[in-house]
Amino acid sequence: MELLSAENVVAVGTALLGIVASGVMVWYERRTPRRKRIGYRVQMDNPIGDDVRLGRINVRLGLFDEAPDMSDATLVLLRIENDGSQGIDRDDYTSPEVHGLTAVFTDRVIRGVSVTQPSDTDHLMDHFTSSRGFGYDGNTLRIPRVPLNTRDHFKLLVLLSGGDVDSEIRLSGGIRDGVVHMNRSATPDDKPPLFSRASRLITIMLTVSVLTLATLVVTRDDARPPIGCATGELTLTGSTAFAPVLREVAEKYEGDCEGATIEVDPHGSTAGVRELAAAGAQQGEQGTKGSPPIVALSDGPKPSGLPELRENRVAVSVFALVVNDDVGLTDLSTQDVRRLYRGEIKNWSELGGPDLQVHLVSRDANSGTRQVFQRRVLGRGEIANSSVDCVHQDDPTLDVIRCELDSTEQVLTTVAELPGAIGYSELNAADDAKGLHLLKLDGHTPSVDAIEHGTNPYPYREIEYAYTYGRPPADSLASSFLTYLARGNGQDVIRTHGHIPCWTPEGLELCAED
Repeated sequence: MELLSAENVVAVGTALLGIVASGVMVWYERRTPRRKRIGYRVQMDNPIGDDVRLGRINVRLGLFDEAPDMSDATLVLLRIENDGSQGIDRDDYTSPEVHGLTAVFTDRVIRGVSVTQPSDTDHLMDHFTSSRGFGYDGNTLRIPRVPLNTRDHFKLLVLLSGGDVDSEIRLSGGIRDGVVHMNRSATPDDKPPLFSRASRLITIMLTVSVLTLATLVVTRDDARPPIGCATGELTLTGSTAFAPVLREVAEKYEGDCEGATIEVDPHGSTAGVRELAAAGAQQGEQGTKGSPPIVALSDGPKPSGLPELRENRVAVSVFALVVNDDVGLTDLSTQDVRRLYRGEIKNWSELGGPDLQVHLVSRDANSGTRQVFQRRVLGRGEIANSSVDCVHQDDPTLDVIRCELDSTEQVLTTVAELPGAIGYSELNAADDAKGLHLLKLDGHTPSVDAIEHGTNPYPYREIEYAYTYGRPPADSLASSFLTYLARGNGQDVIRTHGHIPCWTPEGLELCAED
């Protein structure tokens, strides 16, 4: 990956633009006297005379028609507001006169003024007295030093004669550390904008910068996973039930990290763990230090007597009992399952099912799925094998037909094709099989969602362990892959295959169980 690729240059430039824009905003707000502000706006400037001379003839009644000097009268509504970030006191006005602000109505003469304000600011009326400078003369209106909290305002309704509507109206005065300015045109009850135009523009620039940078990160072709990649070769062995997860995660890792070669070679949980232990011991005998490039996955904890193996809890796997569709039963008690696997029941009719001979289709002794079944459901080992083909009884001294197969796929295929057959499998694989169906245990459905959310005490489940020989180096492919599997992109794959990742909030609690 080139450090100075076009994408990187654009990404760095975008980030720098965002930083510069932030600095400009801070400088602007510090250098520009915008903390105390009085804004004004003309909310109404309407003729109330006949305006014949200007070609605008109005219909008038009452005082508008009878009072003197009303033929060219106009009404102006002037709104004065504190649109800054701080309150304004009487002492903040810098005018040398008694009053604080001056409004000039060009080419018009003031005939009367009415002051209005919101109901929650009645106290402002106390300031509009002649002793405080309130008054008018000709075209000039003197406005007192009115203290205004942030967002406070008052309005002046001014009756004028002479001149035309839209003639210039100016408001002047001084504010310590602040400014008097004209606001944009607005409807009578509009509030002024909370932020200045400059602040809004800078905010837009920052937003565009962040979105551009995020888009580059998401869409760039050479995106890497959020972990450090490692090169070399690695073998994944052990659980056949977890093998589909390992194959997909290994393929994703190799696609994300060039120079990594990962082989998935499952032979059963016990066989995989013992293969790892043997490889580590052989490496030690040869005087080679470190951990061999092997990770063994196991459905449940390792056998005793292997202290060199270091465990990593990866997921919670859910398993299920499956029966041929001809059996018809959908729910068995744990006690009935134990009777079946002790060889005490030869025909399904003894459990309320059809008149079919029972065929126990089991896994070999190295299977983690079998070990979980024995540990979590049976509470003991299974009876001896009595059939090679799962159909005929080869040992007449045994009371029931029982066979052992090498893989989950073989078990599911045999159960689906053999009437009266019962077996066990990893749940996600059994869900897609035809010719067979899942069995409830004591009324509890094998369900990942129910187990994850703590609403189902279904017993046939186990923690999936990943074992290494000692602690592999932090920069090794084994260490990097385990991080990728347990805390990186592998979590999504684990969930897709019907397992519960250990590093989710729910998974942490389930994986903490013994």
